[in-house]
Amino acid sequence: MSALDEEQRYVERCRAALRRMLEAARDNVVIGETVASSGYSAERLGIHLRTLVKELGEAPDGPPFFGRLDFGAGEHAGRTYYLGRRHLSGEHGEPPVVIDWRAPVSRAFYRASARDPYGIDNRRRFGWSGLALTGFEDERLTSGQQGDSAIVAAEIERPRVGPMRDIVATIQPDQDDLVRVDLADSVCVQGAPGTGKTAVGLHRAAYLLYTHRQRLERSGVLVLGPNRTFMRYIAAVLPALGEVEVEQTTLDELLGGRPAGQGPGEELKHDARMARVLRRALYARITRPGEPVVVTDGATRWRVQEEHLLRIVDDTRRADVPYAVGRERVRAQVMALVIRQAELSGVTATAAWVKRMGRQVTPFLDRVWPSAKPDQVLAELLADPREAGEGLLSEAECAALSASRPRRKGAWTAADAVLLDELAGLLDRPRGYGHVIVDEAQDLSPMQCRAIARRSEYGSLTVLGDLAQATTPWAARDWARQLDALGKPGAEVVALTTGFRVPASVVELANRLLAALEVAVPPTTSFRQDGRVSVRAGADLREEVAAAVRAALECEGSVGVIASARTSEKLSEALWDRGVDLGGRVSVLPAADAKGLEFDHVIVAEPAEIAEGERRGLNRLYVALTRAVSRLDVVHTRPLPAQLIA
Repeated sequence: MSALDEEQRYVERCRAALRRMLEAARDNVVIGETVASSGYSAERLGIHLRTLVKELGEAPDGPPFFGRLDFGAGEHAGRTYYLGRRHLSGEHGEPPVVIDWRAPVSRAFYRASARDPYGIDNRRRFGWSGLALTGFEDERLTSGQQGDSAIVAAEIERPRVGPMRDIVATIQPDQDDLVRVDLADSVCVQGAPGTGKTAVGLHRAAYLLYTHRQRLERSGVLVLGPNRTFMRYIAAVLPALGEVEVEQTTLDELLGGRPAGQGPGEELKHDARMARVLRRALYARITRPGEPVVVTDGATRWRVQEEHLLRIVDDTRRADVPYAVGRERVRAQVMALVIRQAELSGVTATAAWVKRMGRQVTPFLDRVWPSAKPDQVLAELLADPREAGEGLLSEAECAALSASRPRRKGAWTAADAVLLDELAGLLDRPRGYGHVIVDEAQDLSPMQCRAIARRSEYGSLTVLGDLAQATTPWAARDWARQLDALGKPGAEVVALTTGFRVPASVVELANRLLAALEVAVPPTTSFRQDGRVSVRAGADLREEVAAAVRAALECEGSVGVIASARTSEKLSEALWDRGVDLGGRVSVLPAADAKGLEFDHVIVAEPAEIAEGERRGLNRLYVALTRAVSRLDVVHTRPLPAQLIA
């Protein structure tokens, strides 16, 4: 029997193991309902067992393993381990047939080299075509035999069709270092296009859930992306790694999913000064006590004098607790003084009595520390921001804020939602997460950063982004300031500069723009020497693009046509009229929606129009050019931007 036949038999053994695990998990759900000692225990056990069934049942029908380690030295000497996306148990107490890629022993697969073999005699990588094992390649590390892997290269260069895939079979040592950063540490990954920063962030989430399962199941893991298209693109990665209980959403959706607004007032709402303006507007509602509080019980009265009330209010303000907590603290301290007097009179202060007497303190609270709701405070601020904005905002900025207020009640914009969240955070603490992964973080405004910081105050962050791809009006120009706004000023910044998805020819063209982007980022280099770039002018943009699309469809993979918002609509109509099937292999999209996506073949139409379309148009063009993972066509009728010409 050949070595490949033996490995094929092992594939069948692994699939049988997965079937056994799923059947056992289903049986345990039934048994677990009768063995728990209490209702609460039964509920928690049921949730755990049903989650396990869900994870196993939704496991992708793909290769059960991607690597094998044969150890010749060290603590694992003489042992062989197969590595896969999930742990597969052996039969009847035998060792596992597959080790999870996140297990400590698996790290040697990514780190070992001929210089430092980690005790590994042989490292085997497997090639797959769908579900069929097609071959393998060996590296005799202790013998110094290590070279470029054809299997790794083929996996990296595989056509990009459908959603984003995991990279467990191709993780590089510098990526592995980031994936395995400890939960207590926040880290910022400055990743050039195609360096795998998004994949690193998602794999770190999976690794942390594996390593700190109980803690993170309680506190939760949150993945934030820039838009819904991007979230759909990455949605399959974590389930493929066995993690289905991770919240993945956009910041806008987390804050309420409001429509975008326009105008100078909308941009101002993202400014860091608005945090101080909102705080002023909220705490300006607090007033000085003007008279004693009198509580009566039948013919008996108890009085709390003004000087005591003033001290309580002032001390509570200085304590810097959330506004709503402060209101209840004032109530509690006033009632404590009432209770002390009542008990000296022989009254037994039962819970019912305290509650009844407490109602008489509410009118005082409503005058001195009134209750508040975020939308109420924001509506009042936008109606007249001059008092709260004094010394912080100019008259023109106050006028712009007033002009941006909604014309009908509750018609808040996405920028308003950020302000409402800030007010909600001033009123009470929001839910916190054990770990938050935030992608495209360079595009976050200071106020958006604060919204994320509130949710990770007691957890850690993985910050992913590329300053060269910063496109929003408020986008960051350096990571130090952005990390400070995110509440993690001490986080380490690590740069990934080797592109594994974008070919060298595409990188070379895009790198011409870096000098004009006014950010300090290292230029990208590429792992790949394949790829093709074509730049051509024409008289009719629609005909040129249609011809480029037809040529692209002769090759395997996805095709993305990227243009300005106005031109993308015209190109969609033109391609449809010419019989091109949109929505299958071909996508036409505005440059503003391209960030984070990848296509095998990209056609950038009229780059000058993209560059001129917004304040950071050259950054937007840089993004558009670097979406290609195999071939790039630049089609234009107008002169190219000067920065793009060699």
